[in-house]
Amino acid sequence: MDEQPRGKSDRRFYRLLDSIQQRWPQVRGTLVWLRRPGVRLVRLPLAFLLVVGGIFSFLPVLGVWMLPLGLLLAGVDIPLLRGPVSRSISWVRWKYRQWRRRKKS
Repeated sequence: MDEQPRGKSDRRFYRLLDSIQQRWPQVRGTLVWLRRPGVRLVRLPLAFLLVVGGIFSFLPVLGVWMLPLGLLLAGVDIPLLRGPVSRSISWVRWKYRQWRRRKKS
């Protein structure tokens, strides 16, 4: 992969992508392929479609999960998105863990 994280937000962004690949082995091969530099012409339209699908998540087939995945894919090519996207997803994961802990108690 041609990814070279430059700053803290880039490192956090790529760690997040790596953790998704490890957590969901079913999509690992697809994500590895999508992260390759030569796949940009597929990655950006797919990211756009996922974001639009996430916005229209009230429709039966689409889901909210599409929005963060689309933004993550777009972040591979648009460095300006990496920081806000990785911070937002990290914050949501942190809130989810808090909610799960409270639910168990």
